[in-house]
Amino acid sequence: MEINLLCVGDVVGKPGRLVLSALLPQLVRDEHIDCVVANAENAAQGSGLTPALYEKLMEHGVDMVTMGDHIYKRRELVGVLEQSDRIVRPVNLPNAAVGKELAIFQTHRGPRVAVLSALGQLYMRPSTDSPFRAVDRVLERVPRDVRIVVLDFHAEATSEKVAMGWHLDGRVSLVVGTHTHVPTSDETVLPHGTGYITDLGMTGPYESVLGRRKDRVLQHLLTGMPTRFEVAEGDARLSGVLAQVDSETGKTLKIRRIMLSASLEGERGQPSDS
Repeated sequence: MEINLLCVGDVVGKPGRLVLSALLPQLVRDEHIDCVVANAENAAQGSGLTPALYEKLMEHGVDMVTMGDHIYKRRELVGVLEQSDRIVRPVNLPNAAVGKELAIFQTHRGPRVAVLSALGQLYMRPSTDSPFRAVDRVLERVPRDVRIVVLDFHAEATSEKVAMGWHLDGRVSLVVGTHTHVPTSDETVLPHGTGYITDLGMTGPYESVLGRRKDRVLQHLLTGMPTRFEVAEGDARLSGVLAQVDSETGKTLKIRRIMLSASLEGERGQPSDS
């Protein structure tokens, strides 16, 4: 059986959530998607995630949520991280960190999908253990009958992401990079069947600097003065990859990038987090 997976890049603020809600349900129907994995560490005003917004993402059609270095920016999310089996924390945080290192989603058609995430070490905060060794450790806990495994590698350095792809080739179904908010064009199926892309890109406002108002970012860069980097609004897009995976072998058969736009002009005034 072939399973269709959608991995969605960093959902940024209200524009990201709105474009997701506007486009995801139809995309799932059109592409016969069995599982949607979305990085949501920037969903609440550009930094972190709240319980209410987590529930909204589920309502929009997200099945599994990954996070990143902003995972604990909203302390109210701790309860969700402790209780939910549809959200994971990076595997290379300290053992005492709240959240599950591994979560498994049951698709409607039968095959299960294991999801995990890791933080890069290069140019990233907070400092972490080796993502390579931590991923190896957690992969040993994946049940043998679960063939489909997805890793969200939330990292800054492209070299580290590429290395992770080669490290896991043939051992997981997908390695998708997040964090830099810029989609890369290197989607591929590696020699031993692992689908790979260095960065999924951002689901949010592209008339911006990585999702933040460009005037605020430029003001800071030109003056050196501290400035509040508010979430931008214009040109909202959904970005990610679609992958076709063999549920018996766990190998990716096809992978392709997607980037979809939606007009949100009539929805900007709705009250909620930015």
